[in-house]
Amino acid sequence: MKTDITKSLVDEHQLILRMITLLEKNAPLTAEGKYLNWQFYLDGIDFIRQYADRFHHAKEEDVLFKALVDNGMPKDNSPVAAMLMEHGQGRSFVCAMEIAVLEAQSGRTDTYQAIAENVLGYASLLRGHIGKEDDILYPLSERVLPEIVRASILEGYRSAEAQIPSGVRERYNAIVTQYEQE
Repeated sequence: MKTDITKSLVDEHQLILRMITLLEKNAPLTAEGKYLNWQFYLDGIDFIRQYADRFHHAKEEDVLFKALVDNGMPKDNSPVAAMLMEHGQGRSFVCAMEIAVLEAQSGRTDTYQAIAENVLGYASLLRGHIGKEDDILYPLSERVLPEIVRASILEGYRSAEAQIPSGVRERYNAIVTQYEQE
């Protein structure tokens, strides 16, 4: 039996999707001026940057994608290249979202639409991105990566997680759960 090298990544996607659902729910209300909880958006941006990007994407980019390339997948014009490009697009949405939220926080009501557009752009991108990873890239990884590299991939995940303060998963799960209960 092969060692499963993508289950933890699929599991992490579930928390990311829960946050995306919250963002999608609140963004249209913000565009209408009806949801002005800037702390929610700042927490969402922090979640994306720390949990989705530093915690989750670090494992994909520095471990799984590298293993795929090291084991014969082209770096350019490949599923890995497409995923990396989408990670970059996501970061651009988050940066624009943060600028608009900080401007709104300082009293600019003309940024509400920009907040919503960037939130919904990010959410749409990430839903599609996660679908491609869960349904195509991860199953492909499970098929093509040899057993001999799987232990080092899992060790790479542990090493990536060790770079992040302990309790990150629990902290962000609690934040998402808190906003879900609002």
